Amino acid sequence: MEFKDYYRTLGLERDASQEDVKRAYRRLARKFHPDVSKEPDAEERFKEVNEAYEVLKDPEKRAAYDRLGSEWKTGQEFRPPPDWDAGFEFRGGGFTDAGAGGFSDFFEALFGARGPFAGAHGARGRGFQGEDHHAKILIGLEDAYHGTTRQIQLEVPAVDAHGRLVRKTRTLQVRIPKGVTEGQQIRLAGQGGPGAGGGPAGDLYLEIAFRPHPQFEAHGRDIHVTLPITPWEAALGARVQAPTLGGPVDLQIPPGSQSGRKLRLKGRGLPGRTPGDQYVTLQIVTPPADTEPARRIYEQMARTFRFDPRARQGG
Repeated sequence: MEFKDYYRTLGLERDASQEDVKRAYRRLARKFHPDVSKEPDAEERFKEVNEAYEVLKDPEKRAAYDRLGSEWKTGQEFRPPPDWDAGFEFRGGGFTDAGAGGFSDFFEALFGARGPFAGAHGARGRGFQGEDHHAKILIGLEDAYHGTTRQIQLEVPAVDAHGRLVRKTRTLQVRIPKGVTEGQQIRLAGQGGPGAGGGPAGDLYLEIAFRPHPQFEAHGRDIHVTLPITPWEAALGARVQAPTLGGPVDLQIPPGSQSGRKLRLKGRGLPGRTPGDQYVTLQIVTPPADTEPARRIYEQMARTFRFDPRARQGG
């Protein structure tokens, strides 16, 4: 069988980044998409591009492929080394006939038989699966805490009545589940790029991002907030109300607290199978000495406490 240089297929060097791989694939997939391209060998080239991307997009498959080394040339006779072990085994639902839309014999020799375009039920020869699309969705922390439904608009590629590739605006209603975290992806099956030749559409992956909040900050499922307190609440202890995403709750300030002390409200973070916690950082706020009675109180404190917070610094 012939050796397949997947880097050359995508027009890449072997040290290309994963982002370079993705950009090259998108460019070539648009160029050779059978529903759009006028190239005589568009379908075959489209298969080659998808096969190369299937390997190079996955860091583990790419590392296995790279173990073959760079001594092989495109079209050169190839047999896997006797000790070859890619660490992958694909079973069932795949193509065995590359001409029907599956991967080449070269791919099967390395990774086993598998076809990415078999459709949702593994049918053979049903065309090409559409490209997966990725986008970010910006939500508030309250949306993540309570869950919500959002309407989003996306610009997506489509083929018009004249066979030209155009961009259209799609509107989708997206359910944001309660307890999502930043960076989590929501998969919308079949909402990605259209399939070719009767193949299924790709999926749409929405990555969650949080808008900056005036009070709270999320670290995974944990929520952090700074709570201002008075000097006497810090010194004597007090029961105060602390804000949470679920509403204010009572918080006991231990006597002798200092600025920067963290108190934990268990289970008051983002919900989940194991809910996050909320961490409250105390910040002592000193009242201004802007009246004569206030100045006298501070002067009395200075005489009473004889307290020097810098005593341990030496010098």
